[in-house]
Order: sequence, then structure tokens, then C-alpha cells
Amino acid sequence: MSNSRNMSKPAPFFRYSGWMFLIILLLALFRLPAQNQKVKLQERKARIEQEINNTNKLLNQTQKNKADNLNQLYLINKKINHREDLIQAIGDEVNGLDSQIGVLGDTIYRLSSSLKNLKDEYASLIYSTYRNRNAYSRLMFIFASRNFTQAYKRLKYLQQYSEYRKAQADAIIRTQSLLGNKKLELERQKSSKLTLKQRQEIEKNSLALEKQDKDATIKKLSKQEKNLLKKLKEKEAALSKLQRAIESLIAEEIRKANEEKAKKAAELAAKEKKAENASKGNAAKPEGAKPAAVKPAPAGTSMSANAEEVALSNSFAGNKGRLPWPVQQGTIVGTFGEHPHQEFKNIKVKNNGIDISVAPGSSARSVFDGVVSSVMSIANLHYVVIVRHGDYLSVYSNLQSVSVKKGDKVKTRQNIGLVFTDPELGKTLLHFEIWQGTVLQNPAGWIGK
Repeated sequence: MSNSRNMSKPAPFFRYSGWMFLIILLLALFRLPAQNQKVKLQERKARIEQEINNTNKLLNQTQKNKADNLNQLYLINKKINHREDLIQAIGDEVNGLDSQIGVLGDTIYRLSSSLKNLKDEYASLIYSTYRNRNAYSRLMFIFASRNFTQAYKRLKYLQQYSEYRKAQADAIIRTQSLLGNKKLELERQKSSKLTLKQRQEIEKNSLALEKQDKDATIKKLSKQEKNLLKKLKEKEAALSKLQRAIESLIAEEIRKANEEKAKKAAELAAKEKKAENASKGNAAKPEGAKPAAVKPAPAGTSMSANAEEVALSNSFAGNKGRLPWPVQQGTIVGTFGEHPHQEFKNIKVKNNGIDISVAPGSSARSVFDGVVSSVMSIANLHYVVIVRHGDYLSVYSNLQSVSVKKGDKVKTRQNIGLVFTDPELGKTLLHFEIWQGTVLQNPAGWIGK
């Protein structure tokens, strides 16, 4: 029985294999959200970079004309905002890499500890096997059994001992491979982090230069203050005229819708009265009796007079935030609402819509199916096209020429006119508005990103 004491009992291999499985599982669970977050950050970064490129193209076009400093200021401010967003996006990606590097470092530490334990135990197994390498000793271990059952168990024990030793060797190889891969991944992540940090510094330098350009542009604008204030007043007058025209159009559309509803109500009432009289048969009417007066339908504030127009209104409203842009490509340089002027802080600018800077030769396009309600010409806004979508209006101003007329049915993304390019200033701006009845809407909240 002394030989049985010399044989080492196999250590619980599943303790290490289970630990290995847990490490791999945790890595997989961490990698999925980390990868998804990384993809989202990269997509965000690419989108911002594209916006910066588009703004740069427009800025290069406006810089050809030195007089257009105001439009340059709009675009420079836009680019500065995009640049700050890009720096923030890069910072978020660096933070994400820091988290991944921390997890990888912890994983490498755990794998290294596990590998050391596996190697120590394997060394113990090899030593034990060496001590009991004599086939005679193994046979004596079996033949020293008290009965056949015990001999069978000892034989199985020796077989399991051999299998366990092989499993330990395989576990060491797998752990070494996994550890090597994690170390390589750690180096890649560190390299990516370094590249991003360098990129972030480059973007910060670009931001500093853009702020210098902004200061220089503001200085130029201050010298042209009188002329700029005159242009601002002219633009305000044009926009006020446009607002009055739109409000008049809406009032007329509501009036026509109410008339049509009243007419239908009168026709329905007449049919009902006729049916009622027919049901009474040939009953004689009292002499001198007057027909009952038809009660007019109550006046409403909706421009929709029928089910088709109501459905169009609902469809337009259901696409809020997903409407296509009124141009194929552009940059918003004038935002909705009342806010201080970028240069003249003591002057408040009221914008009923948004102003979109586009490349010369760009076309305006309808943001949804509808009917052209009006095509008009306004000084300083040139041609204006108003498209009705049930109870909604989309307004396209500052068009050089138009390709539609009043009453035309238009489809989503259909070109409706060419955006005007100022020959003196060299800028091409589309003024775009959305109305829900008499209520102004912020177009930026309706069009897609």
C-alpha cells in the first residue's frame, strides 16, 4: 500500500478550466457593448468630419469674394462648432479605449496568474509521474488491491491521471495563446489611443486657427457696420412682407376650406330634409309655411377641406424629424427663432425659418408630397414657392428661377427651382420655413440629420 501513498492525487482540473471559461465569457460580454460603442463613436466622428468638409467647401467659395464677410462669419462659427464636436467625439473614443485597456490589463494579469498555477501544477504532475515511472510500481499499485472492485478503480484512476496530465498541457497551450493575443490587442489599443491623442491635438490647433479667422472676420465686419445694418434692415423688411403674404394665404385657404365644408353641410342637410319629407308621404303642408333654415357649419381654423387633405396632413406630421432636406447638400447658417446677431450683439435677429448655405447652381426641392399654393416674387427674397401639405405649408425663398406653378402637384424631393446666387457677395442661400396653419415651426426639428 506504500505505492498508493506515493501516487499524487489529480488536482481538480475543472477549477482552472472553469476559471478560463469565465474569463473568456466576461471578455466576450465586455467586447460586444465596447465594439458597438466604438462603431457609434466612429460613425459620429465621420459624420462631423463630413460636415466640416462641406462647410469648408462653402467657406472657400465665399472667401473668393472679400465683401461677403457676414456669410463667412456664419460658416466659420459653424465650422468651429463642428470642430469642437469632433474634439469631443475623439475624447469620448479615447475614454472608451482607456476602459478597454484597463479591462485588458486586468485580463492579462488574471491569465498570467492562471498560467503560473497551471505550470506549477503540471510540474508537480511531471515530478509525480517521474517518481512512479516504473511499470512494476504501477502494477503493484493495482495488484495490491484488496478485491477486484478496488483494482478496477485503481486502474481507472491511473487512466484518468494520464488524461488529466494531457488536459493540463492543453490548458497551458490555450492559456499561453490567449495571453499572447490579449497582449497584442493591448498594444494595438495603446497604439490607437496614441494616434487619437495626436489627432486630437491637431484638431485643437485647427480650432485655435479657426477662432483667429473668426476674430479677423469680426474686425472686418466692424468696418462695414453701416452697410451691414442696412442689408439687415432690407432683409427684415423682405421677411416681414413674406410673413404677411403667408398669413394672407393661410387665411384665404381657411376661408375656402370653411366655405367648402359649409356647402357640403348644406347639401347633406338638404338631402336629409328631402328624405324626411319623402317619408311623410303626401301630407299637406300648412298654407304659408316656410322651409326650415339650414344651420351653417361652424367656422374652423383648418385648411383641410376633405379626407384626402386630412390624410396628407397626418402623413406630413407623422414624418416629423425624417423629412428630407430642401436641398441635396448644404449647411444651416441661420437658425430659427429670435436671438442676438453674431456680430452686433445689441441687435436681435428674428428668423421664421432657417437659412441654408449651398453651392452655386443648387436646386431647392419639395420636402413632401403636396400642391403648390403660390409662386410669388418679393424684393430681396426673389422668387418664393409655397407648397401646401394639408394643414402644413413648406416655404422656399430666395429662388433665382422656378420650375413649378400654382396648382401643380409635387412629389417628395422634386426640384422646384434654382437657388439664387448673389453676384456681388457670391453667396447662395435658401430661406426655408414650415407652418402648421398659422403656427410657425422650427424646420430643423422636421428635417432629418
